[in-house]
Amino acid sequence: MKYIKSLLVIATMCAVALGSSAQRMSDRFMTVASPDVPAAMTFCGDHVNLDRIDMAERLDRELITTIYGQTTTSLIIKRANRLFPRLIEILKENNMPEDLIYLAVAESSLDINAVSPAKAAGIWQFMPATGKQYGLEVNDDVDERFDPEKETVAACKYLRGAYSRYGNWATVCASYNAGMGKISSELSSQQVNTSFDLRLVNETSRYVFRILAYKLFLQDPKQYGYRLRSSQLYQPIDCDIEEVSTPVASWVTWAKEHGLTYAQLRDANPWIRSTKLPNASGKVYMVKVPKQESLYRSKAGNTVYNKNWVVD
Repeated sequence: MKYIKSLLVIATMCAVALGSSAQRMSDRFMTVASPDVPAAMTFCGDHVNLDRIDMAERLDRELITTIYGQTTTSLIIKRANRLFPRLIEILKENNMPEDLIYLAVAESSLDINAVSPAKAAGIWQFMPATGKQYGLEVNDDVDERFDPEKETVAACKYLRGAYSRYGNWATVCASYNAGMGKISSELSSQQVNTSFDLRLVNETSRYVFRILAYKLFLQDPKQYGYRLRSSQLYQPIDCDIEEVSTPVASWVTWAKEHGLTYAQLRDANPWIRSTKLPNASGKVYMVKVPKQESLYRSKAGNTVYNKNWVVD
């Protein structure tokens, strides 16, 4: 009996010690929560039923990746405050659904200067040949894929054509990643009507759900634990527009004459890709000249595009 009592005492002491150790261990780490996957959502006005297990799990993966990729995701919120107002306006002007802006987020994390290993460039990640196909100038001196506004117009042309073929925006987005030829071929061979029902390579399979995840996240980042102040968001840059229809021997000199550094000129006009502009054809380029007050935080103002992005 004494032996049994001794064992019970030892077992109790071990349990207490293990419990204390586990508590100390848990105190060393932050709480990690998993986001809820909605039963359904809308995308570009289309109803997306997420009751199907495979679809719910695919969205769950992208939500977790988005929420816990804090470095990139925080930058996306900040960049969106600068870029969304004008780019969404362009989508509306071209009769495109606003939700397509999340495709640009998935493509580039809203990094104007993004270049992929395959040489796709800009917010919408056009390849050189595709950019030219949709009306963008692409050469060593001028690359309009880096002009967010012009590339958005070009993206609208592609997306409109894809929608006329598929009539479903999720499938349009899949085609943006894989190409219309590939998606059309797979829809036919697998005998289904939308990309949600396709067996695709991992990159394309994840792609549409990444777009959906960015929509859910950017509608209200606070519900996923993000706490940004309005003063931390990147502000739109207020610019004057100068028409340039002649060659420019030196953008460095041109910038200095307009009260800017060459670096500031390039930041405002990332489509400028060298220190000169040959322009033998006399094409008219719209060059943005930032107003001085927009270049300083103390003078630039503090606008918030979506109040759900901030806590103040």
